[in-house]
Amino acid sequence: MVFGKILGLFGKDMAMDLGTANTLIYIKGKGVVLNEPSVVAINRESGKPIAVGHKAKEYLGRTNPSILASRPLKDGVIADFDLTRIMIREFITKVRTAAGLIKPRLLIGVPTGVTQVEKRAVIESAEQAGARDIYLIEEPMAAAIGAGLPIHEPRGSMVVDIGGGTTEVAVISLFATAYSESVRVAGDEANESILRLVQKKYQMLIGENTAEHVKLTIGSAYPTGEPLTMDVSGKDLVNGVPRTITLTDDEVREAMAEPVGVIVESVRRAFEKTPPELASDVADRGLILAGGGALIRGLDQLIYEELNLKVIIADDPLTSVVMGAGIALQNIKEYRRVFIN
Repeated sequence: MVFGKILGLFGKDMAMDLGTANTLIYIKGKGVVLNEPSVVAINRESGKPIAVGHKAKEYLGRTNPSILASRPLKDGVIADFDLTRIMIREFITKVRTAAGLIKPRLLIGVPTGVTQVEKRAVIESAEQAGARDIYLIEEPMAAAIGAGLPIHEPRGSMVVDIGGGTTEVAVISLFATAYSESVRVAGDEANESILRLVQKKYQMLIGENTAEHVKLTIGSAYPTGEPLTMDVSGKDLVNGVPRTITLTDDEVREAMAEPVGVIVESVRRAFEKTPPELASDVADRGLILAGGGALIRGLDQLIYEELNLKVIIADDPLTSVVMGAGIALQNIKEYRRVFIN
């Protein structure tokens, strides 16, 4: 106990949102100190990292045979253990000066319904990356805390956390989850739908980064009232030469309709399966949208139109999970009950 307090003087608690698309780190007393893409580039022969985060993302689709650039998480869970361990270690090393010299105590957000095997993979990756005591928390619970929802009250609060690989829907009351569901459809699926649109309609190939840029620039879930267009460059499938096309927001919205529809249906299903009293609370107070997917234009309006539910976008949806995890770790006595065993 005394030794733990001494460690706390030199090493600061750290919370991590280990996301499919982005990894964020929060350090007690300093706030969010890292927000970078969950991408790592390594030398294939030596296995040593060349770049992580923003720099590594620039390598996607641009590497030579000696370099592997990859996103080691898929659908919210670890797909490549070795690359994930390298990535976590490099990210922790980046912020180690801010955290202190001693190995940090770490709380990591994971998807709802994560399996025991997946939990063990996350914990072992963090241990090998240099963390000390490791705890896990479900992402929608962390997002609810980060968004300031009163999870301690005997009233229902619904949070929809849309990340890169998963959409997490949860109804929370009295520090517990009354209903939760993890759907492995989110921002990445929207990107892939744009890739397919360009390939099928224009016989042109574009990269993953380009598709994401299109989504963020002109993508929407509901008509915005202002026509948007964007010039997109890629490789012609027929003759292999460079080519540029102009995409419209209508085309992109139609392409994204399927993954967006799955997200809306997951919210509908959650509301239908929530106990009546808690569902009434949600109907009165509305639901909170968090995660990067909350920034898709018109998604809040579409949910309202389809389900007649008021939708509130979190103040900073991109950091809701890591901020909530940070708050929980700072107040560990109060929030330990929401950690995953």
